[in-house]
Amino acid sequence: MRQTFFGMVTSTSMSKTVKVKVTRSKLHPVVLKTIKSHKNYLAHDENQLCGLGDVVRIEACRPLSKNKHFAIAEIVRSANASK
Repeated sequence: MRQTFFGMVTSTSMSKTVKVKVTRSKLHPVVLKTIKSHKNYLAHDENQLCGLGDVVRIEACRPLSKNKHFAIAEIVRSANASK
């Protein structure tokens, strides 16, 4: 089973690469409030199908560059379809 995350595309300025923001929410053990945190991942987009604001599922793969270890598995929701 490969490591998978759901996130939103925040940058498409690189060729065949997109930046995906993955947001997590965690319950604070003392205050008992949910805390949001995020992390950005670089993901490989071979056919350059992703657009800004798309919700995608990324999947771990072999290292493709120094910082790129994920690939786009599927586009869950397109940003253009919601408008």
